[in-house]
Amino acid sequence: MSETTAPVPLLELDKVNTFYGPVQVHFDLSLTVPKGEIVSLLGGNASGKSTTMKIILGLLKPQSGTVRFAGEDIGALQTPQIIRRGIGSVPEARRLFPDMSVRENLLMGAFTRTDKQAVAHDLDWVLTLFPKLGQRLAQRAGTLSGGEQQMVAMARALMGRPKLICMDEPTMGLSPLFVDRVLELIAAINREGVTIFMVEQNASLALQIAHRGYVLQTGRIVLEGKAADLLVDARIRDAYLGGAEAA
Repeated sequence: MSETTAPVPLLELDKVNTFYGPVQVHFDLSLTVPKGEIVSLLGGNASGKSTTMKIILGLLKPQSGTVRFAGEDIGALQTPQIIRRGIGSVPEARRLFPDMSVRENLLMGAFTRTDKQAVAHDLDWVLTLFPKLGQRLAQRAGTLSGGEQQMVAMARALMGRPKLICMDEPTMGLSPLFVDRVLELIAAINREGVTIFMVEQNASLALQIAHRGYVLQTGRIVLEGKAADLLVDARIRDAYLGGAEAA
């Protein structure tokens, strides 16, 4: 009987050590994001969550360790090269072009693409996922509500046809109504076949839509497992789901 091998994770960080000057941020950070899943990274302030995003996107280089995407070591690549490999980003605070229209912001997500006909097709497809944006295409992005701006940021990332989208605090600053809507949209994007790696401050909601979760504490992974298991773990409940939920 032949041995079966485990599938290669879409994204893998292996024993990553990161510094800001003399200050170490990550200590042998290791995590995997399987293809087709939503993986949530939880942690308090200054735990190293946003720095993890920077490492994946090539905005910061680790001192040691390996970052692999689809089996390829991407640690030496620059951010534009990483994006072209199929990693999209929804950054914290969205970072739209406020004086440009919603349509122009969405098309900026396809700036590396030359297949204009397919881009037009994908714009139509994205607007089926975000129908409210279809009513706002000519509106300046800076005049939208926070929840609508978050939708633009997510739709813009999809315009690059990514295999993986990294989302940094996608519900931060949103009203409860838009928090629920954004999480529904993240799950819908995942059902379309896009893998999601998400840093999120609301542990309860993040774990409800995720397949797997990691808890980062002062640069170290202290808990990991299936999201459903973490959701009922007393250590998660006490630290994140009680009165002192981490930001």
